Amino acid sequence: MSVRRTLHAVGAALAGTVTASGAEAPPADPREVRALLVEIGILRPDAFEAEVPRALRRFQDRAGLLVDGVAGPRTVQALARSAREARHLRALGVAA
Repeated sequence: MSVRRTLHAVGAALAGTVTASGAEAPPADPREVRALLVEIGILRPDAFEAEVPRALRRFQDRAGLLVDGVAGPRTVQALARSAREARHLRALGVAA
């Protein structure tokens, strides 16, 4: 996933937080969430859509977040950070 797509996903989640009038922030774009989960290795690229919520809950559990299966601002921020770290490790040749 490109840096632009990552920033788009984080921006969308944060924009929802800013524009929400007393309501919860809307979840991030499901395609972006899926791409981030694939990039960090929690979801296979060819996984069925039904597997995405389970992968998201697994990520939330591992990251110490509220396990609700919703890609809210904190989850998206943690996903983006994990994807950035995974890219960095791959660039160093440390991770597969």
